[in-house]
Parts: sequence; structure tokens; C-alpha cells
Amino acid sequence: MIVIGAGPAGAAAAIQAARAGVKVVVFDKASYGRDKICGDGLTPRAVGALNELKIDLEDAHHIDGLRMIAGKKVRELPWPETSRFPSHGAVWPRRRLDAALIDAAQEAGAEIRWNSEALPLLEDDRVVGVTVDDQRVLAELVVVATGAPGQVARMLGANRVADEPFGIAIRSYAESPRHADRHLEACLTLKDQQDTWVPGYGWIFPAGDGTVNIGVGALSTMKDFKKLNLNKLIESYRALVQDDWELGPNLERPRAWRLPMSTQKRVGPGWVAIGDAAGLVNPMNGEGIDYGLESGMLASDLYVENPATVSDRYDQLVGERFDSFLRTGRRFSFLIGHPWILRSGLRLSVGTQSIANITLSVMGNLVDSETPGASGTVLKVADKALQIADPVLRKSRAAA
Repeated sequence: MIVIGAGPAGAAAAIQAARAGVKVVVFDKASYGRDKICGDGLTPRAVGALNELKIDLEDAHHIDGLRMIAGKKVRELPWPETSRFPSHGAVWPRRRLDAALIDAAQEAGAEIRWNSEALPLLEDDRVVGVTVDDQRVLAELVVVATGAPGQVARMLGANRVADEPFGIAIRSYAESPRHADRHLEACLTLKDQQDTWVPGYGWIFPAGDGTVNIGVGALSTMKDFKKLNLNKLIESYRALVQDDWELGPNLERPRAWRLPMSTQKRVGPGWVAIGDAAGLVNPMNGEGIDYGLESGMLASDLYVENPATVSDRYDQLVGERFDSFLRTGRRFSFLIGHPWILRSGLRLSVGTQSIANITLSVMGNLVDSETPGASGTVLKVADKALQIADPVLRKSRAAA
């Protein structure tokens, strides 16, 4: 098995397969210890996946819950106790998280080749391996864990769906005496420099190492999205939280990235895409590490069971587990792309304890097709309602 990409999704696939006795080679075009622009927050779902992979989280900063802010309303909620996920999250800067995961893959027996750009090797319509530095490396299965769409996705026809939303985000680090705070903080009500409401949120994630990760993210469904200046948006958000967090100067230049939230294809003959490369990003929070870990493990488990059916089975099971929720999230992003809905709706999202609990479940990636109780029910009802409203929302957002 070949894995293209040594991030969390690719490393999880490599760990799972190598521990099952599969010969695994992981290719990454970067060097060991490379950083990945990210918010660094780990949901309880992500922590659960890391526990399943037997990754030691001692180096990560323990997080008890989420502090949600909408206007002047603040709610501080603990992560819920569930039968599926632990009741805590974490903040773990990606340079250290990714190193811990790929080290575990190597310890399990996977071969890691850094500074190696691997591209799919196609024979007719089937991927039979990769080409690296003009060499051919063959494999029964190629796992695509390349993050946001790029050359690999273009070769496989796995680009983002043009009419679906995507996200952009920017982050930096700053010193703060509150670096050991045990809550993630998310401000759900943001405005840009033109005083336009922005569908997205600002965050401060305490890393427990003297620093906090500060950033903002936005969805492509807002009016004048192409004019949005992320540098100015993070500056205005920073001014908003400066005093409460006693922030020092930025420790690095703010860096931006794009968040894919759809894909035209996630499988094909001889290959599967996992994590961000499969569009597995929650449109309502931009989070995808947990989905990357889960989809990586799933792909490897299915390969171990039966290499001949892995692509079809993977597509089916990922669809059953995630498609409904992610589709609802994409439709919801068109809804909040309307400023008047966004302005009142986000305040409502933390207005009462019961609604805030559902918002917490959504922001924590604790909802999918298997979720019981109020959160699962609300998401199913919302999906049906948004299905009816979706065409109107898409047509009208540009004039909103």
C-alpha cells in the first residue's frame, strides 16, 4: 500500500495498515518536522481516534470544553459525556502532532520517504502505483492524503465541486498569560472591514506552552467573498480579544489556507482519498483532523479485509457515516451567507442552553449519521428543511 501525504490522515492509514502487517510506503514532498497551517484544536472525536491509534497525548494541552461568544452573549460549555467519544479535547500544534503520528507509523513498520513528490501512476483508468523522481513504485492501493486539491486531485478527477462552498482561514501565534486556559474560545459574530457580517468565526486556542493559536475563518457563501481581506479580519478580531487574553505580538506572520468541503470523486480503481482530500471537512467549523484520522483508519481496515473491494466499501461506508451531516453543513453555509439570517441566527445559536448544547455538538464534530438524541434529530430535520430551501438560498445569496 502507498500513501501520498504524511499528515494526520495519511499517518493514521499507515499506522493502521502497518500494524496489521501490510507493507506501507508513505511519500511526502516536505521534510520531516514540517509545519501545517491549522487551528491546532482537537475535538473529543479526534482525541478518541488518537486513543484508538494508541498515540500518547501527554505532549498535548488538555481542553475541557468550548467557550462560545455571540455578540455580548457568552456560554462556556464542557464537552459532553458520550458513549462514543471522551469528554475532553486538546490543543496540539501541528508540527508536534504530525511528528508524533508519523513516528508511530514508522515504529509500526511503515517506510517514510521525505522530500519525495509522488504522483499517481495510471494504466488505462486504474491507479497501479506512483511515480517518484522518474521511478515507478507499484502498489495494490494508493491512499491519497494530500489535503486541499492539487495536482494529484486533478490527475484523478477529484477536484472540489465548483458550485459547493469552501472555507478560507488565517492564523498566527501569540504569547498569553492565559495559555493554559482549558477551553477553546470561538467568537461566532464577526464583521469585515466594510462592516459586513462574515459567516465564520474567530478563535483562540490555548496551547499550554506559553502561546495561543489565534485565527479567523470564513465561508465562500458570503456577499463579496472575493473582496474579503483575511489579514484585516484577523487584525480586527485580535483587537477584540487583545485585552481579555493580554496578547503579546504575533510570533509569526499570519498564514492563510483553504479548506476543501467537497470532492467530485473520493475513490476510483486502485485508489481512495481520505481526510481533506476527500472533502471531509465540517462546513460549520472548518475542522477535519478527526475525519482524517477516522477515514485513514477505515481505508486501511477495509484494505486488510479485502484489497479487491476496498474502494467500493470505503465509498459506501464514508457515505453512510458522513455524507448527510456534511451535506447539511454545506446547505447551512448558504443559509448563513445571507447577512440578515446570519446576524440573528448566530445569536440564537447560543441564546438558550438547549440550543447551545446542539451548537456545541456541531462545533465539536460530535454529530454524524450515528448520533442519537436531540442533536441527531435536529440535524436530520434540518437536512430535510434545507433540502427544500437549498435552491432558493443558492440563487439569492449573491444579492443578499
